[in-house]
Amino acid sequence: MSVNLQKEIPVRDTNISSNSPMEQFHAKSHFWGRLTIWPVILLSISLPLILSFVLGYHPGWNVVLSGFFAYASIVAVVWVLEPLMYYPILGASGTYIGFLTGNIGNMCLPSAAAAQNAIGAQPGTEKGEITATLAIGAASIVNKVLLIPMILGGAILVANIPEHIQQVFPLILPAIFGGVLAQFAIKKPIYGVIALVIGFIINLTALAVYIKMLLCIVLTIGICLLLEQRNGKAQV
Repeated sequence: MSVNLQKEIPVRDTNISSNSPMEQFHAKSHFWGRLTIWPVILLSISLPLILSFVLGYHPGWNVVLSGFFAYASIVAVVWVLEPLMYYPILGASGTYIGFLTGNIGNMCLPSAAAAQNAIGAQPGTEKGEITATLAIGAASIVNKVLLIPMILGGAILVANIPEHIQQVFPLILPAIFGGVLAQFAIKKPIYGVIALVIGFIINLTALAVYIKMLLCIVLTIGICLLLEQRNGKAQV
């Protein structure tokens, strides 16, 4: 009797995905994110296209290009900076929902940060991304529920708000950012101090607004990274 000593090689089931659950989640996030973002983009540009080429209200390319370059010279850098700034906290799925919903700085980002802080989830982790996604989704639903009646009756409501209360409206967004800064800075106060000092010094300069924003971000991140590297070497 002959004995077959050759080891049997298991056949891998090609129907079973080797991707981790988080990779599958990201794949679905990219699929549905792109599927929803692109129609919104098309709908956004459809109105000016219809006004220009269907109804005949096109103002001329010189006016369009002049307005575009004037606007882009001020905020074009934000088109690149905002996704980079928000992604570590929002994650891939939260970024799609945030940019689709809008109000990232004054609603999505604070909601994600507050939810992560409430359950102890670190930004940039899988737990942090899932938390941010759920928080932004809930905030978006609440926002829409409140926004619809506000759109219908908001003009009447705002008109009846006393003028001395309306004067505090421009302070709401800085207050939100201040709260988010304090929430993260309390974990490492030195980084909060660095960000405040850099922001204060740069805002005293006569640079353009988008240059100030870029310098604040780059210098704060750069200095904090240098401190982290130095602390890491000191502990070794």
